[in-house]
Amino acid sequence: MERATSLVSGEEFADSILPMEDGRHPELELEVESLPEGPGSVAAAGDCGSAREECAATAGAGEDRSAAPGGDRTQETELRRHLDLLDRMQEEKGLFLQKTREELRACRQRVDLLSKQQETVAAEMARERAANNMAAVGRLQATSRRLHTELQKEQDLQSRIAAMLGETEDALWHIEIQKGRLQALRKSHHEEAEARGRSLQVHEAQQLFKEKEALEKADKNQQLRVRKSLQVQKGLGLRHQTLVEEAQRNHKVAVKFLKASLGRVRERERGEESETREHLRQRMDAVLALKNSIAASRETLRRVQAWGRARAALTERKAKAEKEAILAQGGDAFRHLVHQQRRQHLEAQRRTFQEGQELRKQEIVGRIVKEVAQEDSRKKKQRLPARAPRGRTLRDRTWSYIAHVCTGETAVASSYPLEVKAAAHPEPSWLLKADSSESVQGVAGATSGEQETLAEPEIPGLWREDYMPYQEHKEDVNQKPVGGTKMDKDILARTMAQLRRGVVHKQVALGREFKGCPFNSKPQLVHFQDFEVGKVYKKKITLVNATYTTNSCSLVGVSEDLRDFIHVSFDPPGPLSAGMSCEVLVTFKPMVNKDLEGSISFLAQTGSFSVPLKCSTRKCSVSLDKELISFGSYVVGETTSRTITLTNTGGLGTSFKFFPASEVYETDEESPPLLKISSLFTYDDKGSTSVSEQQLEGNGTSPLDTQSRKESDKMEGEEQEGTSATGGLGMFPSEQQAEITLGEITEGEIGPFSSIRVPIMFTPVTPGEVQTKFKVMFKNPKCPTLYFRATGVALDVPVWVPKPNVDLKICMYDRLYQDSVPIYTRSKVALRLKFEVCRELRGHMELLPEMGYIQAQSSYSVQLKFLPRHSLPEDAGKYFDKESRVLEAPMTIWVADQMKPVGFTVQAIVTTSDLELSPSELDFGHCTIYEAIRAEIVLYNHSLLPQEFGFVGLPKFVDIQPNDGFGTVLPLEALQLDVVFQPTKAREYSFELVCKSEVNRCFKLSCRAVGVHPPLELSHYQIKFAATSLYDTSVARLYVINSHTGASSLPRSGPRVSSEEASPVGATSFEFLLPSDLPITISPLVGTVLPGKRCLVQVAFRPVLSHEVIHEEALQILNKEIQNKLFRKDTFSQKKELWRQSLSVLRLRTRERMLQAVTSHAPQQEKQELRVSSHEYQIAQSALVRTFQAKFDKFVVPCVMASGDVKDRKGSEPLSFSPHNTLYLELWCPAVAPSIVVTSNKGKTTFDFGDIAVGHRGIKKISLQNICPEDLAVEFSVLNPSGPFALLNPFSKLCSGETQVLMLSFSPRESILAQETLDIISKKGTLTLTLTGLGVASMVSCSIEGHVLSMGYVLARESISSSFKLQNDSSLPINFSMRLESLSSTRALARQQLPQFLASPTQRTDLVGPQNHNGQSVFSVVPVEGVMEPGKAQDFTVTFSPDHESLYFSDRLQVVLFGKKISHQILLQGAAREHMMFVEGGDPLDVPVESLTVTSALDPEHREDVEELKPILLTLDYVQFDTDTPAPPATRELQVGCIRTTQPSPKKVVEFSLDSVPWLQHKGFSIEPSKGIVERGQTKTISISWVPPTDFDPDHPLMVSALLQLKGDVKETYKVIFVANVVTGP
Repeated sequence: MERATSLVSGEEFADSILPMEDGRHPELELEVESLPEGPGSVAAAGDCGSAREECAATAGAGEDRSAAPGGDRTQETELRRHLDLLDRMQEEKGLFLQKTREELRACRQRVDLLSKQQETVAAEMARERAANNMAAVGRLQATSRRLHTELQKEQDLQSRIAAMLGETEDALWHIEIQKGRLQALRKSHHEEAEARGRSLQVHEAQQLFKEKEALEKADKNQQLRVRKSLQVQKGLGLRHQTLVEEAQRNHKVAVKFLKASLGRVRERERGEESETREHLRQRMDAVLALKNSIAASRETLRRVQAWGRARAALTERKAKAEKEAILAQGGDAFRHLVHQQRRQHLEAQRRTFQEGQELRKQEIVGRIVKEVAQEDSRKKKQRLPARAPRGRTLRDRTWSYIAHVCTGETAVASSYPLEVKAAAHPEPSWLLKADSSESVQGVAGATSGEQETLAEPEIPGLWREDYMPYQEHKEDVNQKPVGGTKMDKDILARTMAQLRRGVVHKQVALGREFKGCPFNSKPQLVHFQDFEVGKVYKKKITLVNATYTTNSCSLVGVSEDLRDFIHVSFDPPGPLSAGMSCEVLVTFKPMVNKDLEGSISFLAQTGSFSVPLKCSTRKCSVSLDKELISFGSYVVGETTSRTITLTNTGGLGTSFKFFPASEVYETDEESPPLLKISSLFTYDDKGSTSVSEQQLEGNGTSPLDTQSRKESDKMEGEEQEGTSATGGLGMFPSEQQAEITLGEITEGEIGPFSSIRVPIMFTPVTPGEVQTKFKVMFKNPKCPTLYFRATGVALDVPVWVPKPNVDLKICMYDRLYQDSVPIYTRSKVALRLKFEVCRELRGHMELLPEMGYIQAQSSYSVQLKFLPRHSLPEDAGKYFDKESRVLEAPMTIWVADQMKPVGFTVQAIVTTSDLELSPSELDFGHCTIYEAIRAEIVLYNHSLLPQEFGFVGLPKFVDIQPNDGFGTVLPLEALQLDVVFQPTKAREYSFELVCKSEVNRCFKLSCRAVGVHPPLELSHYQIKFAATSLYDTSVARLYVINSHTGASSLPRSGPRVSSEEASPVGATSFEFLLPSDLPITISPLVGTVLPGKRCLVQVAFRPVLSHEVIHEEALQILNKEIQNKLFRKDTFSQKKELWRQSLSVLRLRTRERMLQAVTSHAPQQEKQELRVSSHEYQIAQSALVRTFQAKFDKFVVPCVMASGDVKDRKGSEPLSFSPHNTLYLELWCPAVAPSIVVTSNKGKTTFDFGDIAVGHRGIKKISLQNICPEDLAVEFSVLNPSGPFALLNPFSKLCSGETQVLMLSFSPRESILAQETLDIISKKGTLTLTLTGLGVASMVSCSIEGHVLSMGYVLARESISSSFKLQNDSSLPINFSMRLESLSSTRALARQQLPQFLASPTQRTDLVGPQNHNGQSVFSVVPVEGVMEPGKAQDFTVTFSPDHESLYFSDRLQVVLFGKKISHQILLQGAAREHMMFVEGGDPLDVPVESLTVTSALDPEHREDVEELKPILLTLDYVQFDTDTPAPPATRELQVGCIRTTQPSPKKVVEFSLDSVPWLQHKGFSIEPSKGIVERGQTKTISISWVPPTDFDPDHPLMVSALLQLKGDVKETYKVIFVANVVTGP
């Protein structure tokens, strides 16, 4: 039977438990979803430990378990790694949880502290606002805002930490659940590991014994070898002596021959030296000849340059004469010269274009002739003429090539104006260089075609007059116009449009289409700044391919406005890979002085793009670094200065002048009047080109001037308002101008890209505020007028204190506080200062020194010391508020020769530092050494400041919590602390607890107690039961231990009470004093423990309803039933007498009878005892259970002790128990009511499905009832997704009293005893159902080993068959069906995805290879389906029928049992060839995917002509070890085979041969065999081995190649490439 070993793989588990972005673990939330499904998996990931033990027992009892395969060991290792990973995650989460809780606690403390500080500040603010102290109110408002901001931040932080804490706790709980689920596996695998360890120890012992025997044999052999080596050394010594003598004789002979050889070598060297000298002499002669030739060439060049200058002078004279003639006639000479220059330039371009067209036509015709000749020769070589598709005509190919080559030239030619025809015969004139500010400077050099030239053609013949192009008539050339006829132009335009449409296409890579600019430009903007007319500027830009794959670009042109000034040099580099770049050179030659903007257009494969281009002239851009200069406060008579910076960021300089805004700037008479404009901080004349010449020269007002005038008027209005506002100070404009003046630099020239600093002086005359406005005007009319203001304040008080209020915050009594008070003076002489403290505070506060001198224009610091004493409230008087404890003390500074003193105020809040402990004395009483007593104390802080405290010097038996007695007590806070006393010895304790504050004050607390050492002890003193439902039981265990085995050597050791005598050694009895009404059972209650022994005690908690309560409820129910019966009986009998008596009398009698019946039956029922199994008792119990409310009880059970054995007591005589030797057991008992119960299966919660066959399903129905009084939202635990159990009809809600039927199915997938638990969870509790079942597996074995069936090689359009068997090893009949992956319904969806050959080999999952072109399946199998009887075998036949050649035919055959379970998966492989030979082996060089295109089959002759070499790559790695032992050679193999066929063939065998074998052997290769013959249906192996030769370089791998020829029905040639390298071994 198959062994159940389902474990999670390491990679899946590590990936599944990786934390997500929010810190949670998806594995922990989904519990067991990561367990894979398939054969061998455990039936349920949530199985408990008992189920796994039961499974193992059943498997062991049923049949012998086979040896564990390697996969089991791998899974055990993975499980161990998973468990270790869970432990590490739990530890990390625990540490992180602890840190997070500490941070949350600290954050809450900070929030509370900030809240209380905010309330204190609010109260102080209200008091200060009531006192009208605005300075203090402002300060407190700033403090309140800061506290509010900090409080918000702390609250946000607290919420984030709380959320993080919750997520961490959830993750920790999930880890605990996961560990609990894997605990059983951990235990079982631990036992298996111990068993393996024991077997390994036995194996190691046996191996050690064998090694000892081998070591003894090796010692004996070593002694024999030593003896032999001694004999060999003696013989070698004699031989060595003989060889030395022979070497000496040979040395004498060699010396003689060496002398002769050295003489011949020296003679040869002398001859070579003479030859070298002769060669050097010849080179010197050649250098001298070259120098003479260079001198002659320079002289010739000088004459040519002189000739050129003479011709230029002649040209200039002719131009001047022509200009004078035109001026004499009254014409425009400049315009005539410009037009003449343009005509000559166009004529030169036209001639150049015609010559280029002629050369290109000749080149095209030559290429066409060459192609025709090559096509004719190709046709002649072919034996049989093949039909070729009709190609384009010669004329079409000619014009397409012209359109491709001449794209740029035709575009340029078409852009020329039509006036070229009129200027075909210009007048003979020469170009003129004219210097003018409005002229466009041309480039001289475009001369007429009649001028002489010194250039000669490199290839003679093309420039001859008698040269005739191929098939070109002179008459046609002369008749065609420039650029071709109109029809040719139309054809060329259409061809260009088609080419551009073909060039631009979408680019898609990996399913993504590229959108955006195909090339990025660096820089993004080509900007020519500050250019000058007549100069040439060049800039280089870089174009970077930003698309996904290769792309190319070509130049389209520049904007229409820039064609006369911009020239772009760009050589298309061809296709560029992604990220590659190319360079473009842009040349700019300005001819007009104005700004230009445009772009350079390019065309790429994915679309067009452009690079913006901008040309800007030189401008003047001036600005000031500030608009306002503030001098601050200065004493009258002082002088200070500030500087203002004027900056010109433009490329044009100008003159400037600073003067007050009230003065008028007189300009030259010729310049237009300047208008005041806005006081702008900066100005950049970017829009100057848009202003017309009339606006610049005329007297009109521009919009800019109008706006500037409005802003200037607004500024003057502000100045008038400012003057009127300061008029109360008695300042006049003349006085203001005299106080704030300009420095030495007021005017000058500012150059381009420069700055100038101008000083501004301030000399206050009278106290008050001074303000003056200045302006800066420029000679350049395009520069606006700039304005700035200067302000200052004049003071007459020489001494002042910058901090009039010195705030010492909160201060404590008897603590020294210091602060420094700075004092400043504006006086130019030294002053004497005297510091005075008010009389009431002189005993608490002082200023040091009491007298001092402050130097001129400096500062002085006085030290303030404040030591508040407890008499401060009485001494301070009116300066101290006893309720708020606020002190405000005035301080006085007396200045010599000054009547008015300078004062400041000292503020402080004075508080006490007292801490109070309550109560003042603690008495713990008697306490055993095995327990601790807790007492509460209160620490009260009387101070207004938080104080840090700590209990120091604590004895070892005392602990104070929380935080070990350290912490911070907030102002006026009462903090509760727990003092835990746990004695270590039996004695009387009397000690003091010392609490120290941060100011080193001590507060003491007296404590006393009595320690008791009882003779017995408990293993646990506290038991916490889980929440237990009614009538359910929770059991806990503990031990009563007697560790008193003998008298100790120490005088005060051993069990005793305080200082009394020790308890006697011997049996000690105990008794648990358990009240009778507790739902607790302790077994045993009474017992005796011998010295050194322990007694097991079981404590059971079973919450039940008391019998009295149930009996009373049952009686009430019974009484109600009796009353109902009597009422119905009396009603029926009284209907007959209704006509006699009235209704009132009937009711009266009925009541009397009912009362009599009740009173008569009640005594009888009280006497009767209702049985527990009675119907009324069960109804009452059910009713009480339904109405039971959950409760929590805490019970303390005392355990008393006495010396002696309980068996030795006489009769009922009690033992003498000591009240001090008493242990206490604390029990926590939560009881809850069951919310959901099982009504079927007699209320049992265990369901057994029995035996179910693998592949079948068993169903059970379970009835659940909600007995709680409210509707419940029900959730179900997740069963193992890969397990056999499944929940068919989960429901989410169960109403009160409702019964739902739950359907569960058991579908085993293997033979295994499965067990799982299903938890039904509600908010009231959890109901656990245990599911068990046994699956009987359907076992089928296959005769194919490795699950791979290789059909080998077969000729195309032939077939081959192979068979295999399937054996049914189970006791059940099995339905089977065979499925091919290529015929699967999901195959169509898989083929729509990304092709598998685009992925790496490790990521390919496709198992279906190429298919037949005729639509039939490559592989077929019979039979397709059927039934296998128990113990029988079924034969299957697989047929391989390819219809074309391919090496990668493959498919997957699946054996499906019962239409569900896949039993076996067999990989079918095969290869087909068109010819009988094949070669296997080598590294893969292609992908196992055929092309979608279908290539036409050529005839054999044509195939031989076009066949290419097929490459085969063989990589050989020679492993070199560090030891001296030689390494084995690197080996590879090639298989050459011949396919067996039934078709007649002229050749029955295949011959193969490998050339260049000697060369390969020289490189270290050994090939065997290099040639041979292969019969039909056979293969032959070619073995290749390689050993690195002596001259091999390990850093450079060896690469050689050889040709492998195969001859069969055809001849095939393979190029075998050998790549060899050396690698280092372990």
